[in-house]
Amino acid sequence: MRVLDLGGTVQAWERAPVRPAHVTILNLTEPGESTSDSLFPVYGDACDAEAALSAAGADGPFDLVFSNSVLEHVGGHANRARFAASVHALAPRHWVQTPYRYFPVEPHWLFPGMQFLPLALRARIAASWPLAHSPSPSLEKATSAALWTELVSITEMQHLFPGSGITRERFLGLTKSIVAIRT
Repeated sequence: MRVLDLGGTVQAWERAPVRPAHVTILNLTEPGESTSDSLFPVYGDACDAEAALSAAGADGPFDLVFSNSVLEHVGGHANRARFAASVHALAPRHWVQTPYRYFPVEPHWLFPGMQFLPLALRARIAASWPLAHSPSPSLEKATSAALWTELVSITEMQHLFPGSGITRERFLGLTKSIVAIRT
């Protein structure tokens, strides 16, 4: 199987207990480096994946597009729509996961209800909350991180991935994450 991972890393695939025959990893900032013939890292924007892959000589075809917790970081609805269009164009099957907007705890900062607060308050929390996934060194960077993290609803996921099944990952009976799956 030939897999395209949008937003993943070489390191994550090297740790995977089972690996497809070939994985192309497209990441905007740090896909990593690999000496393996089965892992091909590419720097590029998942919202314009076809152009980034073509420029790197990593054209498909791909059997599956995989993406884990990236959709909420692409920057607004227009970019989420571009991301989804890339997913649809690049493979007949996909598995796209994202945290669910209405889970009571925001997963990046582990702060209850943070996603519903005004930006100024989210930024202050992002700058100082001790349980943050990636702590921000300044209020300016915290504001940017808060702006670049937009959780989505099931309705939006269905709109972006029509014809896909939407699976709910649950924690204590509550929907924690949603996954668009096309087989």
